[in-house]
Amino acid sequence: MIPVVTGVRDVGKGRVAIELDGSLWRVLPAAAVVRSGLNVGVAVDRPRARRVRTELRRSEALAIAARSLRFRDHSRQSLADRLSRSRVDAATGDEALSTLERLGLVDDNRSASARAKALAERDAGDLFIRADLEQRGYKPADIAAAIDALDPETARAEHIVEQRGARPQTIRRLLTKGFSPDAIEGLIADAELHELG
Repeated sequence: MIPVVTGVRDVGKGRVAIELDGSLWRVLPAAAVVRSGLNVGVAVDRPRARRVRTELRRSEALAIAARSLRFRDHSRQSLADRLSRSRVDAATGDEALSTLERLGLVDDNRSASARAKALAERDAGDLFIRADLEQRGYKPADIAAAIDALDPETARAEHIVEQRGARPQTIRRLLTKGFSPDAIEGLIADAELHELG
């Protein structure tokens, strides 16, 4: 005999208790219940049970990705890596990420630009910013666009030298923060003069 849904009860926090033939069967995310069509009087045969399982996996993938986005932006690739580590199959993970992109929660161009701007404000040069964004899984086109949107590297380096002085320590700092030698070439001569003076 195929079990039938006899009760659907909201238990809070987006979760719903499902009763089959008068007994508690499962507590599921509300979205999975709605998408799988569970309602009072619906028979839970094998195809319906498979649909519930598919929707449950989809809801879990969305929840994992959304939790990752609570504190900071992520690239699509870094979220895909997190889902893979959580044993979410590639198709379900891709579907969850596409949903988040449609909602505007995952936007590689926006988040790469925001990350590049934040790093530049902390005195990072283009080489450092590029390496950071690559490590976070951003695509080369998004990285290039993010760096192009910043003030020129030479202008940022000059600003740092104005704040810290044209000293050899400042030049070393610029080099360790990923400024290219080309961007600070003229500043090196100023630092050498400062050391002589």
